[in-house]
Amino acid sequence: MLAVLSVLFFCFNPVLCVFQRLYCSISDSCDCDFKPNIRDLEWDLYKNVFGQHLVQDVVSEEVARFLQNKSPDRPLVLSFHGSSGTGKTMVSSMLGNHLYGSAMSSPYVHQFIPTLHFPSAQRVNRYRNELRSWVQGNLTECARSVFIFDEMEKMPPGLIDVLEPFLGPSHIVFRTNYRKAIYVFISTTGQEVIYKVALENRQAGREREEIELMDLQDALREAVYSDNTSAFFQSSIIQQNLITRFVPFLPLTRCHVQRCVRSQLCQRGSCSRHDVVEAVGGDMQYSPVQDQYFSTTGCKAVPAKINFFL
Repeated sequence: MLAVLSVLFFCFNPVLCVFQRLYCSISDSCDCDFKPNIRDLEWDLYKNVFGQHLVQDVVSEEVARFLQNKSPDRPLVLSFHGSSGTGKTMVSSMLGNHLYGSAMSSPYVHQFIPTLHFPSAQRVNRYRNELRSWVQGNLTECARSVFIFDEMEKMPPGLIDVLEPFLGPSHIVFRTNYRKAIYVFISTTGQEVIYKVALENRQAGREREEIELMDLQDALREAVYSDNTSAFFQSSIIQQNLITRFVPFLPLTRCHVQRCVRSQLCQRGSCSRHDVVEAVGGDMQYSPVQDQYFSTTGCKAVPAKINFFL
Protein backbone atom coordinates (compact mmCIF):
# COMPACT_ATOMS: atom_id res chain seq x y z
CA MET A 1 0.00 0.00 0.00
CA LEU A 2 2.82 2.41 0.86
CA ALA A 3 4.51 1.66 -2.44
CA VAL A 4 1.31 2.69 -4.25
CA LEU A 5 1.07 5.82 -2.17
CA SER A 6 4.64 6.58 -3.07
CA VAL A 7 3.91 6.47 -6.78
CA LEU A 8 0.75 8.50 -6.46
CA PHE A 9 2.19 11.14 -4.18
CA PHE A 10 5.45 11.77 -5.97
CA CYS A 11 4.10 11.85 -9.53
CA PHE A 12 1.93 14.96 -9.25
CA ASN A 13 3.94 18.16 -8.93
CA PRO A 14 1.11 20.49 -7.75
CA VAL A 15 0.66 18.53 -4.55
CA LEU A 16 4.15 17.11 -4.20
CA CYS A 17 5.15 19.02 -1.08
CA VAL A 18 2.00 18.30 0.96
CA PHE A 19 1.76 14.63 0.01
CA GLN A 20 5.49 14.07 0.45
CA ARG A 21 5.23 15.17 4.08
CA LEU A 22 2.24 12.90 4.64
CA TYR A 23 3.93 9.94 2.98
CA CYS A 24 7.11 10.43 4.99
CA SER A 25 5.22 10.59 8.28
CA ILE A 26 3.35 7.37 7.42
CA SER A 27 6.15 5.34 5.86
CA ASP A 28 9.10 6.69 7.85
CA SER A 29 11.25 6.22 4.74
CA CYS A 30 12.06 9.78 3.67
CA ASP A 31 15.12 11.59 4.92
CA CYS A 32 14.70 15.06 3.37
CA ASP A 33 17.99 16.08 1.73
CA PHE A 34 19.91 13.91 4.17
CA LYS A 35 23.11 12.64 2.55
CA PRO A 36 25.59 11.75 5.29
CA ASN A 37 29.23 11.17 4.47
CA ILE A 38 30.84 9.75 7.60
CA ARG A 39 34.21 9.13 5.96
CA ASP A 40 34.51 12.80 4.98
CA LEU A 41 33.38 13.85 8.46
CA GLU A 42 36.12 11.75 10.04
CA TRP A 43 38.70 13.12 7.62
CA ASP A 44 37.61 16.71 8.27
CA LEU A 45 37.79 16.20 12.03
CA TYR A 46 41.26 14.67 11.94
CA LYS A 47 42.62 17.14 9.39
CA ASN A 48 41.18 20.44 10.63
CA VAL A 49 40.44 20.09 14.35
CA PHE A 50 43.70 20.55 16.24
CA GLY A 51 44.53 19.17 19.66
CA GLN A 52 41.18 17.48 20.21
CA HIS A 53 41.70 13.72 20.10
CA LEU A 54 38.66 13.12 22.33
CA VAL A 55 36.41 15.19 20.07
CA GLN A 56 37.67 13.47 16.95
CA ASP A 57 37.04 10.01 18.36
CA VAL A 58 33.75 10.64 20.18
CA VAL A 59 31.99 12.66 17.49
CA SER A 60 32.94 10.39 14.59
CA GLU A 61 32.12 7.21 16.55
CA GLU A 62 28.81 8.40 17.98
CA VAL A 63 27.55 9.81 14.68
CA ALA A 64 28.55 6.66 12.79
CA ARG A 65 26.93 4.40 15.40
CA PHE A 66 23.74 6.47 15.40
CA LEU A 67 23.38 6.50 11.61
CA GLN A 68 24.03 2.77 11.29
CA ASN A 69 20.91 2.13 13.36
CA LYS A 70 17.93 2.50 11.00
CA SER A 71 15.49 2.60 13.91
CA PRO A 72 17.20 4.34 16.86
CA ASP A 73 15.29 4.29 20.14
CA ARG A 74 16.34 7.85 20.96
CA PRO A 75 17.97 10.86 19.24
CA LEU A 76 21.69 11.53 19.27
CA VAL A 77 22.36 14.24 21.87
CA LEU A 78 25.88 15.67 22.11
CA SER A 79 26.91 18.34 24.59
CA PHE A 80 30.11 20.22 23.65
CA HIS A 81 32.06 21.84 26.49
CA GLY A 82 35.25 23.86 26.60
CA SER A 83 36.78 27.31 26.60
CA SER A 84 36.49 29.82 23.79
CA GLY A 85 38.34 29.11 20.54
CA THR A 86 38.79 25.37 21.01
CA GLY A 87 36.63 24.32 18.02
CA LYS A 88 33.12 23.71 19.39
CA THR A 89 31.25 25.80 16.81
CA MET A 90 33.50 24.61 13.98
CA VAL A 91 32.75 20.94 14.76
CA SER A 92 29.00 21.63 14.86
CA SER A 93 29.32 23.21 11.40
CA MET A 94 31.21 20.15 10.18
CA LEU A 95 28.27 18.00 11.24
CA GLY A 96 25.93 20.10 9.12
CA ASN A 97 28.33 20.01 6.18
CA HIS A 98 28.72 16.25 6.17
CA LEU A 99 25.11 15.37 6.98
CA TYR A 100 23.43 17.78 4.58
CA GLY A 101 26.26 19.15 2.46
CA SER A 102 25.43 22.76 3.28
CA ALA A 103 25.77 23.31 7.04
CA MET A 104 23.72 26.27 8.27
CA SER A 105 22.18 26.99 4.85
CA SER A 106 20.21 23.73 4.96
CA PRO A 107 16.55 24.18 5.96
CA TYR A 108 16.96 21.08 8.13
CA VAL A 109 19.87 22.37 10.24
CA HIS A 110 18.57 24.76 12.89
CA GLN A 111 20.76 26.96 15.07
CA PHE A 112 19.61 28.73 18.22
CA ILE A 113 21.57 31.54 19.91
CA PRO A 114 20.15 32.58 23.30
CA THR A 115 21.03 36.27 23.05
CA LEU A 116 19.19 36.39 19.71
CA HIS A 117 16.31 33.94 20.14
CA PHE A 118 15.78 33.99 23.92
CA PRO A 119 17.09 37.38 25.13
CA SER A 120 14.76 37.99 28.09
CA ALA A 121 14.64 35.83 31.23
CA GLN A 122 11.17 37.26 31.94
CA ARG A 123 9.73 35.57 28.85
CA VAL A 124 10.75 31.99 29.60
CA ASN A 125 7.19 30.60 29.47
CA ARG A 126 6.65 32.16 26.08
CA TYR A 127 10.01 30.87 24.83
CA ARG A 128 9.19 27.38 26.09
CA ASN A 129 5.98 27.29 24.05
CA GLU A 130 7.70 28.69 20.98
CA LEU A 131 10.66 26.31 21.23
CA ARG A 132 8.42 23.27 21.71
CA SER A 133 6.29 24.21 18.71
CA TRP A 134 9.34 25.05 16.59
CA VAL A 135 11.11 21.76 17.28
CA GLN A 136 8.01 19.64 16.82
CA GLY A 137 7.10 21.44 13.60
CA ASN A 138 10.54 20.94 12.13
CA LEU A 139 10.63 17.28 13.16
CA THR A 140 7.29 16.78 11.41
CA GLU A 141 8.82 18.40 8.34
CA CYS A 142 12.00 16.33 8.55
CA ALA A 143 12.75 13.53 11.02
CA ARG A 144 16.49 13.92 10.35
CA SER A 145 16.57 17.52 11.57
CA VAL A 146 19.71 18.80 13.31
CA PHE A 147 19.28 21.27 16.18
CA ILE A 148 22.30 23.27 17.39
CA PHE A 149 22.03 25.32 20.58
CA ASP A 150 25.02 27.66 20.92
CA GLU A 151 26.14 29.64 23.99
CA MET A 152 24.09 27.50 26.36
CA GLU A 153 25.60 29.34 29.33
CA LYS A 154 23.57 32.39 28.24
CA MET A 155 20.23 30.59 27.95
CA PRO A 156 17.55 31.53 30.54
CA PRO A 157 17.22 28.83 33.23
CA GLY A 158 14.25 26.49 32.96
CA LEU A 159 13.93 26.80 29.19
CA ILE A 160 15.84 23.84 27.82
CA ASP A 161 13.85 21.24 29.81
CA VAL A 162 10.96 21.79 27.40
CA LEU A 163 12.92 19.51 25.04
CA GLU A 164 12.81 16.55 27.42
CA PRO A 165 9.89 14.80 25.60
CA PHE A 166 11.90 14.88 22.37
CA LEU A 167 15.12 13.41 23.80
CA GLY A 168 14.16 10.22 25.60
CA PRO A 169 13.10 6.73 24.46
CA SER A 170 9.75 6.53 26.24
CA HIS A 171 7.94 9.58 24.91
CA ILE A 172 5.63 9.77 21.90
CA VAL A 173 5.27 12.84 19.72
CA PHE A 174 2.24 12.65 17.47
CA ARG A 175 3.03 11.84 13.81
CA THR A 176 6.72 12.46 14.38
CA ASN A 177 9.67 10.06 14.39
CA TYR A 178 11.73 12.32 16.61
CA ARG A 179 14.23 9.55 17.35
CA LYS A 180 16.23 10.21 14.16
CA ALA A 181 17.09 13.80 15.09
CA ILE A 182 20.47 15.09 16.26
CA TYR A 183 20.88 17.71 19.00
CA VAL A 184 24.10 19.57 19.74
CA PHE A 185 24.47 21.77 22.82
CA ILE A 186 27.48 24.12 22.94
CA SER A 187 28.70 25.69 26.17
CA THR A 188 31.72 27.01 28.04
CA THR A 189 30.25 25.54 31.25
CA GLY A 190 32.65 22.96 32.65
CA GLN A 191 35.73 24.57 31.12
CA GLU A 192 37.36 24.77 34.57
CA VAL A 193 36.99 21.00 35.01
CA ILE A 194 38.54 20.37 31.60
CA TYR A 195 41.37 22.83 32.22
CA LYS A 196 42.21 21.22 35.58
CA VAL A 197 42.47 17.74 34.05
CA ALA A 198 44.58 19.03 31.13
CA LEU A 199 46.88 20.99 33.46
CA GLU A 200 47.41 18.11 35.88
CA ASN A 201 48.13 15.80 32.96
CA ARG A 202 50.71 18.24 31.57
CA GLN A 203 52.37 18.84 34.95
CA ALA A 204 52.65 15.08 35.45
CA GLY A 205 54.61 14.86 32.20
CA ARG A 206 52.03 12.72 30.44
CA GLU A 207 51.13 12.93 26.77
CA ARG A 208 47.99 14.89 25.96
CA GLU A 209 46.53 11.87 24.15
CA GLU A 210 46.63 9.91 27.42
CA ILE A 211 43.62 11.90 28.64
CA GLU A 212 40.57 9.66 28.25
CA LEU A 213 36.89 10.43 28.01
CA MET A 214 36.22 8.57 31.25
CA ASP A 215 38.50 11.07 33.01
CA LEU A 216 36.00 13.84 32.29
CA GLN A 217 32.48 12.46 31.70
CA ASP A 218 31.25 12.28 35.29
CA ALA A 219 32.97 15.51 36.32
CA LEU A 220 31.49 17.37 33.36
CA ARG A 221 28.04 16.01 34.03
CA GLU A 222 28.21 17.14 37.65
CA ALA A 223 29.60 20.57 36.73
CA VAL A 224 26.86 21.21 34.18
CA TYR A 225 24.12 20.05 36.54
CA SER A 226 25.39 21.95 39.60
CA ASP A 227 26.39 25.28 38.03
CA ASN A 228 23.55 27.77 38.58
CA THR A 229 24.68 29.73 35.52
CA SER A 230 24.24 26.66 33.33
CA ALA A 231 21.14 26.11 31.19
CA PHE A 232 21.23 22.53 32.51
CA PHE A 233 21.24 23.62 36.17
CA GLN A 234 19.28 20.89 38.02
CA SER A 235 17.81 19.91 34.64
CA SER A 236 15.58 16.87 34.21
CA ILE A 237 17.47 16.23 30.97
CA ILE A 238 20.60 15.56 33.03
CA GLN A 239 18.69 13.69 35.76
CA GLN A 240 17.28 11.26 33.21
CA ASN A 241 20.62 10.79 31.42
CA LEU A 242 19.30 12.03 28.09
CA ILE A 243 22.69 13.39 26.96
CA THR A 244 24.39 10.72 24.82
CA ARG A 245 27.89 12.12 25.42
CA PHE A 246 29.47 15.12 27.09
CA VAL A 247 32.26 16.05 24.67
CA PRO A 248 35.23 17.89 26.24
CA PHE A 249 37.28 20.32 24.14
CA LEU A 250 40.74 20.58 25.69
CA PRO A 251 42.63 23.91 25.99
CA LEU A 252 45.05 24.46 23.11
CA THR A 253 48.84 24.75 23.33
CA ARG A 254 51.06 27.08 21.28
CA CYS A 255 51.72 24.22 18.87
CA HIS A 256 47.99 23.87 18.20
CA VAL A 257 47.59 27.62 17.76
CA GLN A 258 50.39 27.64 15.19
CA ARG A 259 48.67 24.83 13.31
CA CYS A 260 45.53 26.99 13.21
CA VAL A 261 47.61 29.87 11.84
CA ARG A 262 49.26 27.69 9.20
CA SER A 263 45.91 26.27 8.10
CA GLN A 264 44.34 29.70 7.69
CA LEU A 265 47.38 31.07 5.89
CA CYS A 266 47.16 28.22 3.39
CA GLN A 267 43.50 29.04 2.81
CA ARG A 268 44.69 32.55 1.87
CA GLY A 269 47.41 31.18 -0.42
CA SER A 270 50.24 32.13 1.96
CA CYS A 271 51.46 28.73 3.17
CA SER A 272 55.11 29.82 3.05
CA ARG A 273 54.73 32.61 5.63
CA HIS A 274 56.45 30.81 8.49
CA ASP A 275 57.30 34.20 9.98
CA VAL A 276 53.59 34.92 10.48
CA VAL A 277 53.08 31.50 12.10
CA GLU A 278 55.81 32.25 14.64
CA ALA A 279 54.67 35.84 15.18
CA VAL A 280 51.04 34.97 15.85
CA GLY A 281 51.97 32.05 18.11
CA GLY A 282 54.28 34.27 20.13
CA ASP A 283 51.75 37.10 20.41
CA MET A 284 49.00 35.03 22.04
CA GLN A 285 48.43 34.97 25.80
CA TYR A 286 49.00 31.69 27.61
CA SER A 287 48.21 30.25 31.03
CA PRO A 288 49.17 29.55 33.71
CA VAL A 289 51.34 32.66 33.80
CA GLN A 290 54.44 30.83 34.99
CA ASP A 291 54.35 27.83 32.66
CA GLN A 292 52.57 29.28 29.59
CA TYR A 293 50.96 25.96 28.62
CA PHE A 294 47.57 26.87 27.13
CA SER A 295 46.25 29.68 24.93
CA THR A 296 43.68 31.71 26.87
CA THR A 297 41.60 32.29 23.72
CA GLY A 298 42.37 29.11 21.80
CA CYS A 299 42.41 29.89 18.08
CA LYS A 300 39.65 32.50 18.27
CA ALA A 301 41.95 35.51 17.83
CA VAL A 302 44.01 33.93 15.04
CA PRO A 303 42.28 35.57 12.01
CA ALA A 304 42.68 39.08 13.44
CA LYS A 305 46.31 38.50 14.36
CA ILE A 306 47.08 37.10 10.91
CA ASN A 307 45.68 40.29 9.41
CA PHE A 308 47.96 42.30 11.69
CA PHE A 309 51.16 40.42 10.90
CA LEU A 310 50.65 39.83 7.16
